[in-house]
This record gives sequence, structure tokens and C-alpha cells, in this order.
Amino acid sequence: MHKINLTPEMRSRRLALCFIDLIGSTAFVQKAGALKAARWLQYHDRLTRSLIHRHQGREIDRSDGFLLSFERISNALEFALEYQAKIPLKTRLQARIGLHLGDVIEVTQHELEIMGGAKPIELEGIAKNTAARIMSLCGPQQILLSHEAYQALRFKNHNPEIRLELMGLYSLKGISAPQRVYAAGSSTQALTPPQGHSKALRLGGPKKVKAHLRHLRFMEKVKWVILRLALIILIILAGFTLKGLLNPAFLNFFDIDHPPWNYPLKLKELINEPLQPPQP
Repeated sequence: MHKINLTPEMRSRRLALCFIDLIGSTAFVQKAGALKAARWLQYHDRLTRSLIHRHQGREIDRSDGFLLSFERISNALEFALEYQAKIPLKTRLQARIGLHLGDVIEVTQHELEIMGGAKPIELEGIAKNTAARIMSLCGPQQILLSHEAYQALRFKNHNPEIRLELMGLYSLKGISAPQRVYAAGSSTQALTPPQGHSKALRLGGPKKVKAHLRHLRFMEKVKWVILRLALIILIILAGFTLKGLLNPAFLNFFDIDHPPWNYPLKLKELINEPLQPPQP
């Protein structure tokens, strides 16, 4: 991350972020009624928190789902896979999960603010927005990952039944560069490319990703050539400038007997010159 001034309650961290969203939770509450919905949601939350603890995660926020953080992205993926395999069967509530690995600012709230209802820990940064946008692309019981998460996982996924597949290139609202999105799973449903929506537009599939990467590599080569040409031009200009300064016509024009770079040598000669008595 860029160097920034942090207050004592803040620290910069690189974390694996996991967003869980319960699909159709509002319709469920309306249909089941407040009391029955509260019982089922509490049951869901107890099961989820048990998995969070098992996979060494941390609950950051809870609304229609959860925002979680993990020290390692492998733990986040293992949690997500076990969640999708077990929790929907027990609760009849389907969820979508987005994973991202990125830099955040972790803010520890003052105990007085916590007493007033604030969450003990807040996470701030574009990484949180990225994880939320990726989660919003998911279909029911799907797990989607960012390219950063995929890169960290590609050599650490030891479960042969779980595949990490490229879904395509997406433009996420509020995030400047197009994002490569991947899916984790083994079923056709889990590995179906999401179509996108107004806040996460699908730009194309794997072919579009390859074209985008070719464009990025080409632009990197162009930048490399431009920088080298600029350096060569600067060296040539410096050479001509130095040659002009050494030209006798230039020195005579400004009535310079000795160029500035000879001053230290002339000063040394004057110091070492023996003193002569004044003439009577």
C-alpha cells in the first residue's frame, strides 16, 4: 500500500476478505414472520460462527450475511467450500460468497464507541468494495474469487475435486481496472459464469481476458521503449550541452579565463604558491 500516516487505532494489513450474502432474506422474513425468521437466522448464524472459528476466521460485520477476514486465503476458501456444502442443507437458506485478497486499514474502535453500538473492528479500503462487488456477481451457492485470491490459491488448492476456473472479465462499479473473476467448486452450477448486472458488467469470457492481457503486455512494452528513448535523448542532450560549455568561443564570450570546474584546482595552486615580500 502507499505510505500513509496512521493514527494509533489504525494499522495497515493484507487480509483475505469473505463476503456472505443470504439470497432472498427479505422475502424469507416476510413469508415466515419475524419470530420464525429470527429463530432460523439465529440457527444459521450459530452454524456459521462455528465454521468461522474452525477455519480461524474473524467476524467483522453481520447484516443480511457476514463480512469475515482471514489471515490466509486458503482458510477463507476452505471455510467457503464447507459453508456451501453444509449450511444451506441445514437451514434451507441459500447464499453467495465472494473472496478477495487485498490491503485494508484495520480500525480498532474505542471502548466508549463500542458501548454506543459501534463494531469493535472496522475494515476500510478498496479491497472491501472489491470483495463485495465480486460477491454480488454470484449465483445461488456459488463462490467467486478475485484474481489476487486466485493467484495466491492456484498452488495451494490440494483438493483434487475442487476446480478454480476463470469466469471472465468484469467491470466493477467504482473500481477503475477491469477484474478477472474466478469460481471455485466442482458442480456445473458452481462453475457457471455469471452474467453480470449494472454494478458488475460482464466484458467477456476467457477469450476477452486473453485479449485484455495481450493489450496490457503491449502497453508495458510501449512504456519500456518510451522510457529508454527518453533516457537516450537526455544523454545526447547532456553531451551536446557539455561540449558547448567546453567550447573556447563560449568561454571567451563570457570572459571566462578558467571554467568553473577548474576553480578547485586553481584555488589549490594559489594556496600552495609561496608568499613573496612586498616590493619597496
